[in-house]
Amino acid sequence: MDPVNRLQASIDNPTAFWAKMASNYYWQTKWVDNHTSYNFNLQKGPVFAEFFRGGRTNISFNCLDRWVMAGRGNQPCFLFEGNDIGHAYVMTYQNVLDEVCRVANWLRGQGVVKGEAVTIYMPMVCELPIAMLACARIGAVHSVVFGGFSSDSLAQRILDCQGKVVITASATSTLLTLAVSALWAVQVQRVLCLEDSSVPREACPWQPGRDVWWREEVAQRPSYCAPEWMDSEDRLFLLYTSGSTGKPKGVVHTTGGYMVAAGVTCRYTFDMQPGDIYFSTADCGWITGHTYLAYGPLLNGVTSVVFAGVPTYPDASRVWSIIEKHKVRIFYTAPTLLRSLLQMGDHHVKKHDRSSLRILGSVGEPINEHAWTWFHDVCGEGRCPIVDTWWQTETGAHMLTPQPGSWCKLKPGCASVPFFGVQTVMLDANGNEQDGPGEGILAIKSAWPSMARTLHGDHDRFQATYFAPFNGYYFTGDGCRRDEDGFIWITGRVDDVINVSGHRIGTAEVEGALTEHAGCAEAAVIGIDHPVKGQAIYAYVTLVDSTRHDDKMRKELMDHVRRAIGPFAVPEVVHWAPALPKTRSGKIMRRVLRKIASGEEKELGDISTLAEPSVVDTLLKLRGV
Repeated sequence: MDPVNRLQASIDNPTAFWAKMASNYYWQTKWVDNHTSYNFNLQKGPVFAEFFRGGRTNISFNCLDRWVMAGRGNQPCFLFEGNDIGHAYVMTYQNVLDEVCRVANWLRGQGVVKGEAVTIYMPMVCELPIAMLACARIGAVHSVVFGGFSSDSLAQRILDCQGKVVITASATSTLLTLAVSALWAVQVQRVLCLEDSSVPREACPWQPGRDVWWREEVAQRPSYCAPEWMDSEDRLFLLYTSGSTGKPKGVVHTTGGYMVAAGVTCRYTFDMQPGDIYFSTADCGWITGHTYLAYGPLLNGVTSVVFAGVPTYPDASRVWSIIEKHKVRIFYTAPTLLRSLLQMGDHHVKKHDRSSLRILGSVGEPINEHAWTWFHDVCGEGRCPIVDTWWQTETGAHMLTPQPGSWCKLKPGCASVPFFGVQTVMLDANGNEQDGPGEGILAIKSAWPSMARTLHGDHDRFQATYFAPFNGYYFTGDGCRRDEDGFIWITGRVDDVINVSGHRIGTAEVEGALTEHAGCAEAAVIGIDHPVKGQAIYAYVTLVDSTRHDDKMRKELMDHVRRAIGPFAVPEVVHWAPALPKTRSGKIMRRVLRKIASGEEKELGDISTLAEPSVVDTLLKLRGV
């Protein structure tokens, strides 16, 4: 079936379409005929979605066992590349299956059972996706926390999911120290630590009886663990993401629908074939690493590069040298990295053979036309299509993307058209669907298999965040433009979330961290354009003592955010604000703050509704101070 007819079939009869897609995977028990149902209309009852009702499967089995059983056990599964040149090794599908089973058996030995959460806080090493697959094998719910998060953020996530086991690493003494610091605030039964020989054991904080070494504990376990057969709607993982309020949201994804969508989007977006060499620069601390490193590629039997290094070390040619070394066919990365590499010159790219490349991909944020053109013309030598993908933690898999060799022409910086089974609409401010070219709010009008089912412990917040703004639709939080060809361009967030280097950070979360400092009376955070990061955090801060408007206080505030959330959330700019522009009802006028930060004070517009219009002049005088 050609792509146009396949797309139409996926919309006309999604139940039959997704059943056909699901038949490519192993199911211990097949789903019922009428396996799909959902409700997005709050007036008709609670929001829900289910796919493959009655089906039982295991995603770990589908990622590993079925390839080994098919005789592909000796095929490389992971190609590891460390930060230092030469620190590299290969793990076959059989190697990975054996280690997954050993970790799964260790978890069972700690009393972890189906449905319980396990927190994973590790650097980007092969053992991270292995730990995820081990949890999935026994039906445990994994919660991966990005290694850049602070101990406070880690503790908050462990408390929320109530896991009794934490898996971490001594890859840096800082990472393990942060993990141990977090555990002062929570009670867990066991900490499994992956040892790095470069960090002496005596340098590692340790609690005997609770903390154990991976190499000592896991190696003793059997290399086979029977998979737990999971109902399609059983939980697979939690992944915490920032929202417009200060508390992170524990997004819940379930087994069957997520598995099928992860596998299918990899297959069609990247034209993946078993044995392909695939390289994603994503970290498993974020959704891209979950879907397009840990699960999707393995569901398609490909070989994945796992890169634990800095892309510019020892120089800016590192990723291209990896592509040359392993003859990578598919390269998937973020615009932030591309913009950074672009600035360092074409010679870093051109000195390496890239003839193996066939597909290039972009993820995390809209890619500007200059970076897109450089990626296509220089990196891909003008012959590799770029799949510029739009999706979210909550969607679980690609929602908008070109497909290689399809009817969809490429437009630099455009997310293009919906993936199979995805029904996007453009709404006006009143929730009315808009036809033809124009601008509006991107929403989705029907369920898809990999969509989040709820927020951990807070279904009311799930409904209020994603479905209450426009009843009957999933609210993406993104604005969009539709051109004359029906292609969709993402124009940015319409809620209080900033996208910094592909990391979504709620403004309230950063404001909360700033105001926790004893010297900060009030804070207002906005996002501004940044040439490399896409967006950067710009913080307006009102101090308790205005005489402390100096660099020392500025550093104190930045360090406080670094400790409270993580280095990626540190403001690019701290702008002193003796007062903030507010309406008479007390609402901060962020539109005014954005104009001041961007140097567009001549475009402030009407500020007569401010309680104190003179505040604007004060902020302008303090810009750059």
